[in-house]
Amino acid sequence: MENTKNVVIVGAGLVGSLNACNLAKRGFHVKVYERRPDIRTQQHVKGRSINLALSCRGREALKMVGLEETVVRNGIPMRARMIHDLDGKRHPIPYGEKDQYIMSVDRRNLNELLLNAAEKHDNIEFVFEHKLVRCNFESGQAEFEGPDKSIVTETADLFIGCDGAFSSLRNLMMRATRLNYQQEYIPHGYIELTIQPTNNEFAMEVNYLHIWPRNEYMMIALPNQDKTYTTTLFMPFKVFESLQTEDDIIKFFKENYPDAVPLLGEGHIKQTLITTKAQSLISVKCYPYHIGSNWLIMGDAAHAMVPFYGQGMNAGFEDCIVLDELMNKYDLDFSQVLPAYTEKRHIDATAICDLAMYNYIEMRSAVNSKLFLLRKKMDNLLQKLFPNSWIPLYTMVSFTRTRYHECVARRAKQDKIIQYCGYTLLLLATGGVVVMVKGVGTDHILTTVTDWFSQLYSYIETTLHRFIL
Repeated sequence: MENTKNVVIVGAGLVGSLNACNLAKRGFHVKVYERRPDIRTQQHVKGRSINLALSCRGREALKMVGLEETVVRNGIPMRARMIHDLDGKRHPIPYGEKDQYIMSVDRRNLNELLLNAAEKHDNIEFVFEHKLVRCNFESGQAEFEGPDKSIVTETADLFIGCDGAFSSLRNLMMRATRLNYQQEYIPHGYIELTIQPTNNEFAMEVNYLHIWPRNEYMMIALPNQDKTYTTTLFMPFKVFESLQTEDDIIKFFKENYPDAVPLLGEGHIKQTLITTKAQSLISVKCYPYHIGSNWLIMGDAAHAMVPFYGQGMNAGFEDCIVLDELMNKYDLDFSQVLPAYTEKRHIDATAICDLAMYNYIEMRSAVNSKLFLLRKKMDNLLQKLFPNSWIPLYTMVSFTRTRYHECVARRAKQDKIIQYCGYTLLLLATGGVVVMVKGVGTDHILTTVTDWFSQLYSYIETTLHRFIL
């Protein structure tokens, strides 16, 4: 029977746990192997803990397994970026319309929620502290090594690697087939700090993603349910390494983040940067995502990205939606599902990896630019004028499920239209000066300008429908 398929998932993180819930709903028997101990038994979990920004794609995936309301209830809405200037002034940059927001979500709490939800299924089994060591890609078998060095052999209809940017399954696939692989470490690392509550209240405006952009580096802060802010300092490793003493550290913060020093506390800043090593950030692209009809990688294992678009988790969760849709389309025929998944998802994963890299420049530098703010205002204006045609890039990425590569393509077309509008407005201004110099009457000038603007509006509307949609 089709519904008795056996699936082995490598990795019990966010994507692995969500995948397990979704596949179990189909009646599959799902076994999840995780090399680490169960995080629910650990006081402190090693690894990246940058807060998550949950948006539309992630919410749709959580809705698929009945968890969206619970996660949203335990998250905090962030309706805009709050920019902290060097002089201490703050100004918000909204993400979209008033009803559009992203959610600050605690990574560990979300992972534990997914694990608990998965364990409620009788057909899901978790095996912790077992690492993948070998695969036989022809026979459909995998071997896992336990803490006592014992080997467990699994045979399954489908193996799915959801084991992160340094995926063991992907590494084994690379040895067995012509899998293209590209990784890039950016020259910037990160260290996390914490802003504690003030008088048992949030120390800053709560419904914002706070950003201290400083061109070569930046700091961000996301609110938590306990009224703290998880604060992450991103900057080149060479800058981290230059801060050798406590005096160096405090001087650096007072010069670059003066308003954050009293919020973080000098003692906490010194202690954290002296005792903590900056962590690296990696971008991973590969192709294909599958071997035959039995082996597949998803999430960070297939497309790890730097965290600056807030789409890493959302993209990984959307992977689960895409896999589910293709299983429906091809009636659970994995020999068709897996190749179709690779072809459909690869172009989008590549696009969002590139966007995430670009957004680091935007967050640490461009938000200070008058041209950036002008473009934001133009996007908002054009969206109001053409609500069915003009959707800003960030809105497409975060508040719709428009495919990532289509978001990029539409943005490129929007850039061309705005460039054309700029030239047209310049011609309008020049034309107005010319008719005034020639002594044409005021009424004629107004009529002419009105006609020009009417023609411009019609042109833009026609172009939007023809080229963007």
